[in-house]
Amino acid sequence: MSAWLPVAPCTPRDCAHHAGARRAAVPAVALLLAGCALALLGVLAVPAVLLLAPPSRDRLVRRWAYAVVRAFGVRVRVTGCPVERERPPTGELVVANHVSWLDIPLVAAALPARMVAKSEIRNWPLLGPLAALGGTLFIERDRLRALPHTVRSLAGALASGSRVAVFPQGSTWCGRDGGGRFTSAAFQAAVDAGSAVRPVRITYRTADEGTAGAAAFVGDDPLAASLWRVVTAAGLTAEIRILPPVPAGRGHDRRALARTAQSAVASDSANLPASSVHH
Repeated sequence: MSAWLPVAPCTPRDCAHHAGARRAAVPAVALLLAGCALALLGVLAVPAVLLLAPPSRDRLVRRWAYAVVRAFGVRVRVTGCPVERERPPTGELVVANHVSWLDIPLVAAALPARMVAKSEIRNWPLLGPLAALGGTLFIERDRLRALPHTVRSLAGALASGSRVAVFPQGSTWCGRDGGGRFTSAAFQAAVDAGSAVRPVRITYRTADEGTAGAAAFVGDDPLAASLWRVVTAAGLTAEIRILPPVPAGRGHDRRALARTAQSAVASDSANLPASSVHH
């Protein structure tokens, strides 16, 4: 098995379920329609949004991404280290654990960035066109020969001053045991561009279940089934914890950067007091 193509042991049957309080069908359908409609609105608005100056564009993307997550009935909580709204001149590599399709708008709600995603997402309904228009960097995970080109593309985006977000576990994990290790390929791009690495931790919880399996999107789970679990799970909260950046340089190679970022994401001691909370 290639390190560039990790496979999580999580399956929909074992990991993706919700045993707590549930919404009735009618309000759940209303949330599903509202979330999809808002996502579609984002797709239609992207050409106009790209004409805005970066600060205005980032502000609008944050508000829209937050609204999408809320439209699907999920509360959003942002905690941790305050982030400069201006993009760093040398770019910033945002790295997070990966649990769900919800991770993408959740990260955008806190740290608007160009996303790195598997090429299959390009063909997803609604989310695929939106990702492509928004500047997502698509990678072919099953072609090792494409890896050097991917690293060069990431480094180029970072060097141009972009914030780039990647899920270095390479696959979604249910989130109960921290998930898989961070692969080091994306971190080489940060080394090459001289960019800082910003670790963030994503968790999903409900009041009655603790860590929420309803948000997990793992294995061969159909997107439609995952959407329905999310909108029927009452009291679902998504939390993104923004951790201090790891500066470029200081003797870090890509493997050391990957270990440092994974340790920060996995460690409860790295979490800071809440800087903002949205309900």
